[in-house]
Amino acid sequence: MTRREDPRLVSGNGRYLDDLGEGALAVAFVRSPHAHARILDVDVTEALEVEGLVAIYTYEDLADDPNPRVSEPLPLLIPHPALHAPRVNTPLADGIARHVGEAVVMVVATDRYVAEDACERIVVEYEVLPAVVGIPAAVEASHRVHADVDDNVSAHLVQEVGDAPAAIAAAPHTLSLDLDIERSASMPMEGKGVYARWDAADRSLTVYTSTQASTSVRFALAAKLDLPVDRVEVIAPDVGGGFGVKIVHPWPEEVLIPWAAIKLGREVKWVEDRREHFISSTHERGQLQKVTVGFDDEGHVLGLDVEFWHDNGAYTPYGIIVPIVTSTQLLGPYKPGAYRVEFRSMYTNTVTVTPYRGAGRPQGVFAMERTMDAIADTLGLDRALVRERNFIQPEDMPYDHHLTFQDGRPLIYDSGDYPTSLEKIKALVGWDEFEAIREAARAEGRRVGIGLACYVEGTGPGPYEGAFVRVETTGKVVVATGLTTQGQGHETVFAQIAAEELGVPVDDVSVTTGDTRRFKYAVGTFASRAAVMSGNAVALTARKVRAKALRIAGEALEADPKDLEIVDGVVRVKGVPGDGIPLRTVAVLSNPLRYAFDEEAKRATQFAGTSDMSKPPIDEDDEPGLEATDYYSPIRSTFASGMHAAVVETDPETAEIKILRYCVVHDCGTLINPRIVEGQIHGGVAQGVGGALYERIVYDENGQPLNASYMDFLIPYASEVPTVETDHLETPSPLNPLGVKGAGEAGVIPSAALFASAISDAEGFFVNRMPISPSELWALREQHAVASEGSK
Repeated sequence: MTRREDPRLVSGNGRYLDDLGEGALAVAFVRSPHAHARILDVDVTEALEVEGLVAIYTYEDLADDPNPRVSEPLPLLIPHPALHAPRVNTPLADGIARHVGEAVVMVVATDRYVAEDACERIVVEYEVLPAVVGIPAAVEASHRVHADVDDNVSAHLVQEVGDAPAAIAAAPHTLSLDLDIERSASMPMEGKGVYARWDAADRSLTVYTSTQASTSVRFALAAKLDLPVDRVEVIAPDVGGGFGVKIVHPWPEEVLIPWAAIKLGREVKWVEDRREHFISSTHERGQLQKVTVGFDDEGHVLGLDVEFWHDNGAYTPYGIIVPIVTSTQLLGPYKPGAYRVEFRSMYTNTVTVTPYRGAGRPQGVFAMERTMDAIADTLGLDRALVRERNFIQPEDMPYDHHLTFQDGRPLIYDSGDYPTSLEKIKALVGWDEFEAIREAARAEGRRVGIGLACYVEGTGPGPYEGAFVRVETTGKVVVATGLTTQGQGHETVFAQIAAEELGVPVDDVSVTTGDTRRFKYAVGTFASRAAVMSGNAVALTARKVRAKALRIAGEALEADPKDLEIVDGVVRVKGVPGDGIPLRTVAVLSNPLRYAFDEEAKRATQFAGTSDMSKPPIDEDDEPGLEATDYYSPIRSTFASGMHAAVVETDPETAEIKILRYCVVHDCGTLINPRIVEGQIHGGVAQGVGGALYERIVYDENGQPLNASYMDFLIPYASEVPTVETDHLETPSPLNPLGVKGAGEAGVIPSAALFASAISDAEGFFVNRMPISPSELWALREQHAVASEGSK
């Protein structure tokens, strides 16, 4: 089944944030040009002369507001006991800016051009403070990002199973690896944006925002703006990509724009420009890792000790989810023997780090898969064989790692068949035949290499998602869920689930997401959880509606509901196709009426003769309408898995890296819509290629971003993204009714490890840092040549 939303989106009929609010007042921000600076004075004198200026706000204006919550720090969304020094920013900088791009002044004007002109005339006097840039500087702690955090450590966590140091010390072989993953950032087609309307007479607020968590924004705004939550509605229109950056809530702008709308009694709007996205949204990935491993002669891991330092930027609004995921998902499909992991999450004077597609898993997979390759190299064994010898076996499921996952629940794999996945990926890429290909390329003066990377991905974390399903008197079905969508195909998948559960044509089902007017309680779209959480919620809700429909139809047909079925929107007696009642009529009968609004409604009025006079029109435990609301809350996350293999060619002269083949085997349990899963994998691979070979955020020693534009931040074109060859394995999850696991992040997770493996294989030396560019590969060649010469 093709995606139902695509004709609207690809034909230019999408309705994105910037398509809304024509005629609204526009906002622009004065943002700090310094990575670390004390704000001494803000002079707005010249800006006041700009025609069309409406208002200028600084932190002092927030502090003077009758509602004290407006000026307080934004919420710490996910507290954790190990996060001993959390720090979050205020909507406008409270005296100190801690990264380039932090908002200092908000300007409201008749349009964005006027607002920008006014911003240029505002003079902010700064006292520049020493900047802490990069993990080594943060660890050294000669300077502090926050004056009261002496060591720049926001969080410190240790988890261990068994005695890893002792197991390593006793092992026949040991290795230590120093690894580095650099900082990057998601680049959605559409940046952040907020449009707010305040109805003073009704004292109600309506906010449109480009978010991954509309219901959460609603509750956050109600708290921040001191409004009853039932007077706040938040709608996510079409959202041009999220990738994690839009799960943060509320952003400073999501507080400031509604606040200004209330203050001014006018509609107010702000849309992020591309430079703002680089310097004031969030980044991810940056970690330094030290891995120590002990193993036997056959490559079995006996003990694994991992220490890493995570760059969380200037603040920790989303807690320490990313390093927690790294520390637990690092284990992948393997039995690690004894395991110890320790991390420190470090403050730096750079943009805040929060989850970005993959969310800590690319770093963890890099650590583990580079370790597997190093073990194979040391022992002279096939890299696939070493992996196979360390796999958790299908009969071991469910497999308890005895660690705590990011959802606060045990890290227990629910299902999976890793040996079969390995067989499939080897067959798909031609692993066992590659040496002949290498020799043929070498004879032509070409360097080629093959790489392999495996991963397990925790998906569908709770606590819950819900759904509403109603059958209209026309026979059409409406579905609503609080989960937001950013292009994943939710309108299609949720319609498929509802249609299958209700026995109606899928074209009769419409789906609404991310609109708190339609569904009030939800968590959000992140962590590959939509199909797992909302998909199961839709299924459970549709089953409730189906059960009610069969009961009502049974009364009308004088039949036992157990003997009924719904086929193509008609409730009928099994085996008697001609004896039935349309579902639309059942919907009419479900709502006893006094008044007839149309011909169908007449069937449910008091003189229609359809009621049992011995009972009230609505039973005590019933309610009118053929509709229901239900929620799905899992005991713990499901765990998808996959394996990627790639063949690359590295140019002997230019060190350019060319991808010759890219193969994926993925297991996300039951496939609801294989086409959409395939698309998710292809999109993830494209992002993974970017993260491994092109994309990185570069700061100088003063905290100035050096490549905050598409002129300098490289993103792969279609010409750089390979054709993706895929195969699937389905090991259904026993944890949810549909047996599904998530798929949204799978394509991006193993890419850094995969390309490091393939490039190492082509070049004959170990790559320990990603992403990698041709110039860096050239430098590594030179270093390797010098080292080889020195060892002779």
